[in-house]
Amino acid sequence: MRKKFLFALTAMMLIACANSTPAKSNRLQNSNLTGWSQLEIPRLTISRSQQIIEHTGYTVSYNHDWRIPNWVAYELTDREVAGDQPRADKFLPDPLVYGDPVVTSDYTKSGYDRGHMAPAGDMKWSEQAMRESFYMTNICPQNRSNNAGDWKDLEELARDLAQRYKSIYICCGPIVTDSSQTIGTKRKIVIPQSFYKVFLRQKHDGSWTSIGFVMPNAPGNRPLMTYMLSVDEVEQLTGIDFFYNLPDSVENIIEADYTISDWIVR
Repeated sequence: MRKKFLFALTAMMLIACANSTPAKSNRLQNSNLTGWSQLEIPRLTISRSQQIIEHTGYTVSYNHDWRIPNWVAYELTDREVAGDQPRADKFLPDPLVYGDPVVTSDYTKSGYDRGHMAPAGDMKWSEQAMRESFYMTNICPQNRSNNAGDWKDLEELARDLAQRYKSIYICCGPIVTDSSQTIGTKRKIVIPQSFYKVFLRQKHDGSWTSIGFVMPNAPGNRPLMTYMLSVDEVEQLTGIDFFYNLPDSVENIIEADYTISDWIVR
């Protein structure tokens, strides 16, 4: 089933690419960005509760009002994907969070999964990283079908991309609206309307390319390409400035559009 999914996705991407014009990122040449670090870390562009917490495998911007993250960001490499650390499966309150931390029982009988933003499958390279991926600051109320279906497919695509291209930068999180509801009794946890994920990688010619995905927090079984957006479009939906550590001359071009062929796992 896994191979069939990737084959189908690749075929659909190639068809779409053949029917579209090349994105600007294909023409961007800049190989002088050595030494840049933390390219995955974004910044908020609107006023919002935020506590930045750095863990072994990821950095999280935790929203104390929502009791879920604004964003979770990390670099994923091919060596990390090849790790063999067993899954932890023990959800824990984050010891670094200020105030009254969310605990796993806040989700009990809510009807929602404890949905990882930085997935445990990306943290197999370290026992500590694996354990910390189960901190509740990395968790959102997620529709069970979405968590085990299309969102899982997107997580698997990220690992395949990291293996293929050696390294990708990832930032993901929830999209909350005024109509978003909550779960929990003692601690009200906001239920996201949808989730986003953005990818960045450097190509062999030294240029950069990016792509975004936005997926409803609802049941669905659709090709991943139906969720694709430019990073600029994801920024408009989230109030977050992604990959701002890149020079503006690079960031402005690669975030305006995406090239599907840059994200095919061959």
